[in-house]
Amino acid sequence: MLDTVTTETGMLPTAPSPIEWRIAEAPVVYPDAVAAMEERVAAIRNDGAPERVWLVEHPPLYTAGTSADPKDLLEPDRFPVFQTGRGGQYTYHGPGQRIAYAMLDLNRRQPDLRRYVRTLEEWVIRTLAAFNVRGERRQDRIGVWVARPEKGVGAEDKIAAIGIRIRRWVTFHGIALNVDPVLENFSGIVPCGVQGHGVTSLVDLGIPVTMPEVDAVMRREFEALFGETAG
Repeated sequence: MLDTVTTETGMLPTAPSPIEWRIAEAPVVYPDAVAAMEERVAAIRNDGAPERVWLVEHPPLYTAGTSADPKDLLEPDRFPVFQTGRGGQYTYHGPGQRIAYAMLDLNRRQPDLRRYVRTLEEWVIRTLAAFNVRGERRQDRIGVWVARPEKGVGAEDKIAAIGIRIRRWVTFHGIALNVDPVLENFSGIVPCGVQGHGVTSLVDLGIPVTMPEVDAVMRREFEALFGETAG
């Protein structure tokens, strides 16, 4: 029988076996990351391979999700641009951003896409809370946001993006949490198609945190929501 944990999203079944936890030691070229995810997703689906969470950083680049509007790519020659099968619009990836690719089998848990996305958001929110940052959801926008009243009434910045893909209820792609990226690099796109709001990071918010510190908290909060990890 599967264990369950309680979240804001309801009862989320956890996997009966540990999830592989991997951290890339060097920046990963984007096409190589996609190929590695595709390979693991196929192995999970066809061969019952272990689920995996893979933490990476990428060289500076932009990715276009399935809903990307070409006019939101403001500087097409600034960085390489990759078309990707994940949901969402344009986003930036680069050093100082912790990307977590989650290859999970929802058939082993619960085949509920909305609940999965909200649990990813909860993962980010709990991670931020450990650093005394209040991350918030928005009903009309995917991702995690931080209120910035010092910038004016109603001002808020995005601190984490979420973009996923599912193949026969096996997930891939995932979340991108801004730890200490070059925030100006987001100016070459309209991030996630949202205008009128900014982008922030933990360091931008005055939290002098390192990537290993963030990784440790992410792992702890992931296990509380999704189950035991190994590796």
